[in-house]
Amino acid sequence: MKIFGREPALWLALIAVTVKLIAAFGVNVSGDQQAVINTVAAAAVGILVAATTHDGLGAAVLNFVQAGIAAAVGFGLDWSADRQAVVMSAAAAIVAMWTRTQVTAPVPPVSRPVITAAPPVKGA
Repeated sequence: MKIFGREPALWLALIAVTVKLIAAFGVNVSGDQQAVINTVAAAAVGILVAATTHDGLGAAVLNFVQAGIAAAVGFGLDWSADRQAVVMSAAAAIVAMWTRTQVTAPVPPVSRPVITAAPPVKGA
């Protein structure tokens, strides 16, 4: 899978280096904040990869939401662990509602014969 002709790992490396470059030349971004930015970028690429490969999109979305909350907290959002857990629970419920309509069984259901009353016996 490629994004604009390049592997996802190359894009993530470019993002990481760009964040370090920006931090080195004037923007006050701490090491923790750089890590959070890279985590959010990795989660976003995870969603893109999951969507294009049609595998595990729900998990990728939840990881992205979790990374987004970590980013917000890393940049100063004052949310308690309880509030973060409630938001993650809501995200999980929304993803579950969507996933339920998208998932099908890997094999068709087994059809069972319908059992009816026995036919009448001739000559009885």
